[in-house]
Amino acid sequence: MLKVSTVNVNGIRAAYRRGMADWLVAADPQILLLQEVRASDEIITEHLGPDWHLIHRAGAAKGRNGVAVASRHPITAVRSGLGPPETETEDQVGRWVEADLDVPGPGRITVASAYVHSGTAGTASMDDKYAFLDKVTARLGELITGGRDVVVGGDVNIAHREVDIKNWRGNLKSAGFLPAERAYLDAWLQQGWVDLGRRHGGDGPGPFTWWSWRGQAYNNDAGWRIDYQYATPDLAESVTSVRVDRAPSYAERFSDHAPLTVTYGR
Repeated sequence: MLKVSTVNVNGIRAAYRRGMADWLVAADPQILLLQEVRASDEIITEHLGPDWHLIHRAGAAKGRNGVAVASRHPITAVRSGLGPPETETEDQVGRWVEADLDVPGPGRITVASAYVHSGTAGTASMDDKYAFLDKVTARLGELITGGRDVVVGGDVNIAHREVDIKNWRGNLKSAGFLPAERAYLDAWLQQGWVDLGRRHGGDGPGPFTWWSWRGQAYNNDAGWRIDYQYATPDLAESVTSVRVDRAPSYAERFSDHAPLTVTYGR
């Protein structure tokens, strides 16, 4: 069995101040995919502890972005960013990192941690988001034809379908639920990827993974499902459990995102 958790920590130092350590002990994943880390390698290791193999790609600007893979199993290869380095714009730095792992039982597996732009409808930031999504789509096409078991997890900042957002009618023109954004997720499924949160999440609405810090969104479960684990088809068939680790109360949250934890049978 292999347990993989993905979570946007919204700053790992702040997450640990709010109680992330308790969640990590209780969840006990063997692989941890992190987004919006906003810290150095040393600070990540200081918080997680020394018993993890770690790869981390920081953002270009201090205190922004940052993705990481922490593994209890050895990392045999690392790839950072998408496409040739000279094509990576500053806003794309710290949004993609992948690793090949040597896992007992399943053997070789590739995992990736992704953090897609949030964007704002009608602004240049959406162009940045679409440019990055083009690169993600190209890389997913390569990974799914590579013959390995692969898990891609992270904060995609897109709710795919109406059941993935509580107030979908009020967000039809909002970034994160635009038809052009959602079409990318359609394309990933057409490539053969399996959206495990939706496959195992029932008819919905939800289960959601993100709620605003503001107002009563959390208490009313007025959330968005924007955190995903996608798996290659054979690996997806081995899944025994998918859960959103939603905190019992607003006060017990360590991030505005909840971890998504998947247990794979090989």
